[in-house]
Amino acid sequence: MHCIYFPPEIGGLESHVHYLCRGLVSRGCRVSLVTSRSKPGLPAHEVMDGIDVWRTWLPARNPLGWAIHGGTSTPRLARIARESDVVHAQAFQSVLPGVVAKRAGGIPLVSTWHTSHFLKRATSPFWAPIFQRLLTWSDYNLAASAEIAQVAEGLAPNVSVEPLTNGVETDIFRRVEPSLPPATGRRIIVPRRLFEKNGVEFFLKAMPLIIEQLDVEAVIVGDGPERKKLEALAANLELGERVQFLGARRHDEMPGLLSSAELAVFPSLMEATSVAALESMACELPVAASDVGGLPEIVDHEVGALFEAGNPTALAATVTALLERDDLRALGAAARSRVVERWSNARLVDRHLEVYESLVVRSREQVRKL
Repeated sequence: MHCIYFPPEIGGLESHVHYLCRGLVSRGCRVSLVTSRSKPGLPAHEVMDGIDVWRTWLPARNPLGWAIHGGTSTPRLARIARESDVVHAQAFQSVLPGVVAKRAGGIPLVSTWHTSHFLKRATSPFWAPIFQRLLTWSDYNLAASAEIAQVAEGLAPNVSVEPLTNGVETDIFRRVEPSLPPATGRRIIVPRRLFEKNGVEFFLKAMPLIIEQLDVEAVIVGDGPERKKLEALAANLELGERVQFLGARRHDEMPGLLSSAELAVFPSLMEATSVAALESMACELPVAASDVGGLPEIVDHEVGALFEAGNPTALAATVTALLERDDLRALGAAARSRVVERWSNARLVDRHLEVYESLVVRSREQVRKL
């Protein structure tokens, strides 16, 4: 595997790759992962949950930094590929190193196309031909949502891209003992990193409208460059103790935090498939989410509701309507059942193994023909 970020980094891509790799190890696979040394003090090599993790230099968290990391991490990936059966690139930043490793090891390359970073760049005259070439060079392409798969196939019409929603470790993400003290009224949780694309600004603007109708408080779990701006907005709206910014929390803290709320809200302006939304659902929380990206693929009236992105009035009306329902807990139970049935990590691992094994068989048959 190659992935630009990996735990202890926090995010949907990071948790997806971690749990996928861990699941593959539990099935008897030997898994090595090349990633970045993205935080000070991280070791160059460690074994995490049976995964061989190799970390290389990351100069910056931007396209130039990603490109440099891709180049400097490629020799390590190529060495590992010579003793491997498959190389898997997680997100577009990893595909070019994966192509080099594929050729070095004579093995097939699987690429998974994740995140809004890809969607934002797919229309760029600079990036579109690059993505087309990378899609063509991959032996099998997966996408984290149907929208991403459709966009990718539009860039490379002769390439098939399979949509495969990220999975959740449902044994970990389930309703547990709440880790927050009981709320005085109703409690909403917004598990969002504080980046502009995640739309937390519009949630804050909706809160006064929600408070007019119901006794509600909200906790926002996540950090990012928008935090000071959002805290100032909350102060200007006189939200006071109605909104708490909890900052970034470890992944293993999330089940207890999610279980402390009645409803999870995802006010995203752009989204691939939200692992955080699936994790909330696995903890039996109904979800109110923006009608964008991959969110409508996982959220509907049976497990929550959708609202227009960037519209605080629509957000407030949707949240209020959900909280006023007397079957909110039933929606949460249905949400967990849906995740277990469709998006458990076990099912995700099953499908990856099917893809890997088919490619390995095909590769060996081609070698025999030579």
